[in-house]
Amino acid sequence: MIQFDTLKIRSLAVHQVGNKILDEGVEFSSTLANIEDDDLLSLIKRYFLSSFSGNEIFNFYNSVGLEQNEIYAIASRIFSNELDYFEQTKLIAQHLYDNSNHPKIKKGELYIAYFDDLVYKDELVEAIGIFKAETKENYIKSNVRSSNAKIISYDEGTNVNKLDKGCIILNCDKQSGYKVCIIDNLGKSTETVYWKENFLSVKTINNEYQQTNQFLGIAKQFVTKQLDEDFTLSKADKIDFLNRSVDYFKKNESFDKQQFEDEVFGQDNIIESFRKFDENYRQENKIELADNFEISSQAVKKQARVFKNVLKLDKNFHIYIHGNRELIEQGIDENGRKYYKIYYEEET
Repeated sequence: MIQFDTLKIRSLAVHQVGNKILDEGVEFSSTLANIEDDDLLSLIKRYFLSSFSGNEIFNFYNSVGLEQNEIYAIASRIFSNELDYFEQTKLIAQHLYDNSNHPKIKKGELYIAYFDDLVYKDELVEAIGIFKAETKENYIKSNVRSSNAKIISYDEGTNVNKLDKGCIILNCDKQSGYKVCIIDNLGKSTETVYWKENFLSVKTINNEYQQTNQFLGIAKQFVTKQLDEDFTLSKADKIDFLNRSVDYFKKNESFDKQQFEDEVFGQDNIIESFRKFDENYRQENKIELADNFEISSQAVKKQARVFKNVLKLDKNFHIYIHGNRELIEQGIDENGRKYYKIYYEEET
């Protein structure tokens, strides 16, 4: 959906933003960064962009009105060339500092880039990138000074393969709050949600990717959290339900909720339990889902990675279950030892 191959960096500002609770302040640079080294430019692009897939898209949001969203308003001024770009980057840095009010938020460099020629839905668009580097790593340097001697030292820097926080604002769909992509690789704890909720203030666009992703998430939560409360099932049974859920989304191009329930859960009592769980989960998490939607293969691929299909038996065996549940038989022998009996046609 989003391609970066033709992307160019028109302007880049770098400021340092601290923790407001700790009174670390904001350090503004005096000018825009000047990058003339092509290798360095390539590394910077990789650091900024390699973590973005472009599958999950957000809009800026404010309950009063979009113009009250600070980053939306600044982005609008930048895209319309109303005011000096560099001064607008300072406002972004200040806004981030004002929202860095949790004691565990780390001080770091804030990179703000103006991009040209980003490809979105086969069209070239301008974009603004905002990236924060919070995690530093040590690295060793060695320099050859003579034929038989090396000077070894170390320094601290940012790993270009590990973007901590980032967002890309596409100059399209302004009336709906622009198209926004987000990265937050430091998790969903209290100190990290400030990036998405407080600093950016965005809401998810309810497209096929989001619908697929959310419904598979609900199905996984039901199987792993709720089924044990309502029914007596083996671990193999639960893995079978997870496999069926993913298989349904893999083999169909469109989703039908009733068809999913019939094919995956089958039994009326389990379907009824799922419907109650689904309704409560949506209400508690403020999720809106249709009963019919087009399936996103990218979302299925993402969710399939976290659907566990491994049956662990003490510390002796791991059984990977991918297929027919009827080929696995569970029981207890005359000595009280539990067992699984597995049927197969050939070894590979």
